Amino acid sequence: MNYDHYKTISCGLKGRVMTVTLNRPDQMNATDAVLHREVSRIFYDLRQDDDVDVIVLTGAGKAFSAGGDINWMQEGIDDPSQFEKTGREARDIVFSLLDLDKPVICMMNGHAVGLGATIALLCDVIIASDRAKIGDPHVVMGLVAGDGGAVLWPQNIGYAKAKYYLMTGELMTAAEAERIGLITKAVPPETLEDEVYGLADRFANGPLKAIVWTKVATNLQLKQAMHASFDAGIAYETVSNVSADHREAVDAYRNKREPKFTGQ
Repeated sequence: MNYDHYKTISCGLKGRVMTVTLNRPDQMNATDAVLHREVSRIFYDLRQDDDVDVIVLTGAGKAFSAGGDINWMQEGIDDPSQFEKTGREARDIVFSLLDLDKPVICMMNGHAVGLGATIALLCDVIIASDRAKIGDPHVVMGLVAGDGGAVLWPQNIGYAKAKYYLMTGELMTAAEAERIGLITKAVPPETLEDEVYGLADRFANGPLKAIVWTKVATNLQLKQAMHASFDAGIAYETVSNVSADHREAVDAYRNKREPKFTGQ
């Protein structure tokens, strides 16, 4: 298959391992309308690619993904009707990864924030640079963490810690994320690629059917949880998109000032 039509994602195949790179490095791979649409399609394409057995997902430059692009957020405020399309794409992002019957390793080369954190946590194995941080600060922008985080975080670390981090929007170090079970492993940046591609080759050269079907079986309960909650979560996020606090957060960020929330 050919992936040259993707504008914000680059793909490179080595052997049976495909490296998929979120490729907006100047924007720290923040998600705009184009990247959001392309992430919602790429894993469907990879599922159909018979040349690919294992996928490594990473980000170009310093970050894995810095979350939502602030200009795209402003577009959503100016034209809330686009959230219908965004919501469909968000669903495709989540379930295309959960349904993908190939191992996916996240090489978290830098910060993974908001939707970036959700995409990372949807991977089967998350190996991060120990200089990276991860968090879901939707609430800091006056938004509900409805694009998957409200399901994934409690599944990984339990409700008490998940609700704290989701309701405060605090970021944590990769080392702390490993300690509490949010991610798989934190390693020095100079060994990150060796760790990731060593595991990718181990998968590619292992009993692949057993590995894949173990993933599929393990994902069944996670998919049930996501099916039970995702639509409500994205609906709440859509409603919060038109809130006064979200408008205030975006305006404050764009004008480099502290937001003044009113609870409206």
